[in-house]
Amino acid sequence: MIDVSDVGKRLDVFVAEREGLTRSAAAKLAENGNVTVCGRVVPKNYRLREGDEVETVLPEPVPDRAEPEDIPLNIVYEDDSLLVVNKEKGMVVHPAAGNPSGTLVNALLYHCGDSLSGINGVIRPGIVHRIDKDTSGLLVVAKTDEAHLSLAEQIASHRFERQYRAIVNGHLREEQGRIDKPIARHPNDRKKMAVVAGGREAATNYRVLEQLNGADHVALQLETGRTHQIRVHMASLGHPLLGDTVYGGGRSRFETSHEELLRGQCLHAKTISFVHPKTGEVMRFDAPLPDFFTEALRLLGGLTFA
Repeated sequence: MIDVSDVGKRLDVFVAEREGLTRSAAAKLAENGNVTVCGRVVPKNYRLREGDEVETVLPEPVPDRAEPEDIPLNIVYEDDSLLVVNKEKGMVVHPAAGNPSGTLVNALLYHCGDSLSGINGVIRPGIVHRIDKDTSGLLVVAKTDEAHLSLAEQIASHRFERQYRAIVNGHLREEQGRIDKPIARHPNDRKKMAVVAGGREAATNYRVLEQLNGADHVALQLETGRTHQIRVHMASLGHPLLGDTVYGGGRSRFETSHEELLRGQCLHAKTISFVHPKTGEVMRFDAPLPDFFTEALRLLGGLTFA
């Protein structure tokens, strides 16, 4: 419980003082949902009240820097400003606690050397956006700070197009729709995200491509890019992604009998489109569905979409 002297103080200022952090670092913790007041995620500018209990969950420490590793990459495009990678399922994007090596960043450092943007620091060089470990598909990586800033601005202004394919459990009531639900850290499980009132704006568009046996093959397009956005949004509709052990809430017969095939959520970042930071050309890339995805479609009685 806070002291009387802290009543009226901004949340980020309070956390910075209590944890010995910079105010910007404290603000980022609050924005990411790592700070709760009486069990609720609130804005960083929230003014503390008498009786408030503030809980801060500090992220686990990560290595000081990533090391180059000779790991094969599926590079679908590369020039002096950027490269586009088709990431395999199971590869972590950047080092973190529990995954200090074997990541996409380790592979990029070996392939590119010092030719990666430094805006995100030495642990995440070149990383403009990311996808989950068990999500396959396309990522753009910035080689220069100029390219990084341009791509980040396109993402922020919703001009960077990202289309996904997923298989979800059950059949959606509507063949297409828009999910507009705010996302923040789960109030009771800090390792998960959740739909939370007052969370960050999040919007996902979906369209059912085919009804399968007990599942739907779905195309999705992101308007925003929150952590675990598609997984959280689809679970909030009662149709979690096939193979998602974090947000699935249960195990279907198919998931139980094909666990080795799925190895996590059935989600693929299929298409990205953006304006090239240097040439102004509209760039569009498409990655075919991976083998695990097409096999799941086949086993569920569906067609194999390109």
